[in-house]
Amino acid sequence: MTLPKTQREMPDAFIILFFVVLFAALITHIVPAGFFEVALNPDTNKKELVAGSFQFATDYVGVPLFAEHGEVGFLNFAFEGMVSGSKWGSAIGVMMFIILTGGAFGIIMQTKAVDNGILALIDKTKNFELAFIPILFILFSAGGAIFGMGEEAIAFCIVLLPLMRAIGYDGITTVLVTYVATQIGFAASWMNPFSVAIAQGIADLPLMSGLEFRVVMWCIFTSIGIIFTMRYAQKIKQTPELSPVYSADESATELSNKSSIKPQFTLTDALILSTFMLGIVWVIWGVIARGYYIPELASQFFTLGCVIGLIAVVCKRLRVNQVADSFKKGAQELLPAAMIVGMAKGIVIILGGDQADTPSVLNTLLFYTGQFLGQLPETVSAVFMYLFQSVFNFFIASGSGQAALTMPIMAPLADILGLPRQIAVLAFQLGDGFTNIIIPTSASLIGCLGVTKVDWLVWAKFIWRFMLLLATVSIAFIVFAVAINFS
Repeated sequence: MTLPKTQREMPDAFIILFFVVLFAALITHIVPAGFFEVALNPDTNKKELVAGSFQFATDYVGVPLFAEHGEVGFLNFAFEGMVSGSKWGSAIGVMMFIILTGGAFGIIMQTKAVDNGILALIDKTKNFELAFIPILFILFSAGGAIFGMGEEAIAFCIVLLPLMRAIGYDGITTVLVTYVATQIGFAASWMNPFSVAIAQGIADLPLMSGLEFRVVMWCIFTSIGIIFTMRYAQKIKQTPELSPVYSADESATELSNKSSIKPQFTLTDALILSTFMLGIVWVIWGVIARGYYIPELASQFFTLGCVIGLIAVVCKRLRVNQVADSFKKGAQELLPAAMIVGMAKGIVIILGGDQADTPSVLNTLLFYTGQFLGQLPETVSAVFMYLFQSVFNFFIASGSGQAALTMPIMAPLADILGLPRQIAVLAFQLGDGFTNIIIPTSASLIGCLGVTKVDWLVWAKFIWRFMLLLATVSIAFIVFAVAINFS
């Protein structure tokens, strides 16, 4: 008996990740590991690489198939990736942020106040859609530029997805207007504390120097993002079948059907949504005014879910056990996204980690890249700096981590090439920021795709042309910066 022919399926994200980690493990048996000496700079109180200190590790061996006693092996990558890091970031911090936030929004969505509010909003503001996307895109892009917004987009994807679907858009539009907007702002920023500020500090440049150039750059990139997003959104609204996620977007169909139902917006809905909006204001205030990050944000959304659950119980919208069940269901739906985030971190661990003074394959790749760039003409070297940072971001999908590891080499390299260090920073920020839009090792991207139920392969197939456009414009800015001796 033969199995019936089925439609060709795309590999699951877990399958793709498994083979990426396998490739990384094989690389450790081919490329030798190396490390740099580091010294504490008394002026900045930061560790910096010692020039010319790279050396190969003599006792390093490739990653084994399985390791014992807490060591790292290929088959250990899933666990090691999930328990790596701290509550402040990838992987464990982002994983718990996704799960807790998912649980909180499970409660909020179960009250049906969001659905009712969406239907009422659409009924009364049918012509507001044209301004809706540009306003949101600018706000999220500014968030990425000013305070390095990134992981926070996961929560806003959850918030905006039902509204986008009800208007007639899809999950991809939601990711574009939230996460992609933040990364455009992140990449073209003039003051991002997690990338530009750190890179300029390491390169001994005044913070926020080159502001005028970068503000113009931010405006241009943000405009490109708005135009691309609006064209796609209008196409999907007019012909929903053209959406790459149309066949799997069952919730979109449900909400489209709901939109024909007369909205019933009650006082309870108003109370829940008012509380929800106050909670979002609290979150934004915390990020901007108090510097809140993953631990505080997760706790804020958990608190918001509890308060709204209490209101729903008092107003007899939900029973106490229903609140608990909604929390568990919401967390369960986002568990796969959280697991992917943890496993993706395993790639970096397999390659030896991201510490400059610890033997790793990443350090070796960084060293040889610096050697190669030193032999090229100025403009070509600057472009290759950008390309290198773009590729390196696949392994270190962290602006601050990549800056700490690459800028101590790239800044002196710029001096050798006769380039202003500002151009090394520019190449870093553009390479680091934009590739976050497509690389599967970005915890924030995988989180946003997970909550909007967009498969990474579908996303990559959709976004690659836009990535080429961003890369082309980035290279044009770098060439222009070399021409004007941007400093």
